[in-house]
Amino acid sequence: MAMANLTHSWPPTFFLQGIPGLEAYHMWLSVPVSCIYVVIIAGNCTILLVVATEPALHRPMCYFLCMLAAIDLAASTSALPKMLCIFWFQGGEIQAVACLAQMFFIHALCMMESAVLLGMALDRYVAICFPLRYSSFFSSSLVAKMAVAGIVRGTLLMAPCPFLIRRLSYCRTNVIRHTYCEHMAVVKLACGDTSINRTYGLSVALIVIGGDLLCIGLSYFFIVRAVLRLSSREARHKAFGTCGSHLCVILISYSPALFSFFTHRFGHSVAPHIHILLANLYLLFPPMLNPIVYGVRTKEIRERVTRVFLPGRVIVKLRLS
Repeated sequence: MAMANLTHSWPPTFFLQGIPGLEAYHMWLSVPVSCIYVVIIAGNCTILLVVATEPALHRPMCYFLCMLAAIDLAASTSALPKMLCIFWFQGGEIQAVACLAQMFFIHALCMMESAVLLGMALDRYVAICFPLRYSSFFSSSLVAKMAVAGIVRGTLLMAPCPFLIRRLSYCRTNVIRHTYCEHMAVVKLACGDTSINRTYGLSVALIVIGGDLLCIGLSYFFIVRAVLRLSSREARHKAFGTCGSHLCVILISYSPALFSFFTHRFGHSVAPHIHILLANLYLLFPPMLNPIVYGVRTKEIRERVTRVFLPGRVIVKLRLS
């Protein structure tokens, strides 16, 4: 039924194939995916709870971290439950409207996450280059405005995509060779001219990924220049240390996204299962690793988590001190 030719312009359902060529290993792949999803939920919920209950963490960088955690939870939840249904029960059938909704939320949330990473870079830039102005400049109201701007940008840039896809004709097959409704994977199924969809998708990617990475790069250029001018080696080490977590998260977040973007357009020789496996990393690894990176490298978060989950160790530490 899933492979049947379509005789109408818009199918009532699509069928998510999963990972082409690795269907026999879907059950085995579900084990690490399930474990990662549990870690995503536990890690990001812990970050949200710790920041909400610890007054010392009520500062701009931690607000950005909460936004990142909320976005990671929403993005992974938009894709992973359906992915597990495919792996466990071969339940790849999805209503066309639900497919468009999933596509919208996944890509819009990814754009919002990019905006949060840009906000974090600006936070570090002001904190290191203009430390005396940081408290007056980076207020809670500014962070809230930046959050609203990121939400609006992601929503507005992604909103035309479902309508542009809805106008296409699907006359060959409704099988999507992917684990979720990725924009280009759905566009490639269409008959006829898809140049508008491809051009718009490329333009949005360049605006979001290219623009945000350019601004982040400029921020760190000025950060490095300011840090290298410090006379004290210890001060330089401390300044670079405050940026370490953010740089790790940038590498974790943008690397699979850039690979997936270029592979869709230029990597025609890349095997489909390799491409889809790496595309899934964008929905699996950043949400899993972000709370771990910040939890380990942020002293207040680490101590708060230790007090909650390992109270015995805290008591022993206090007695020894």
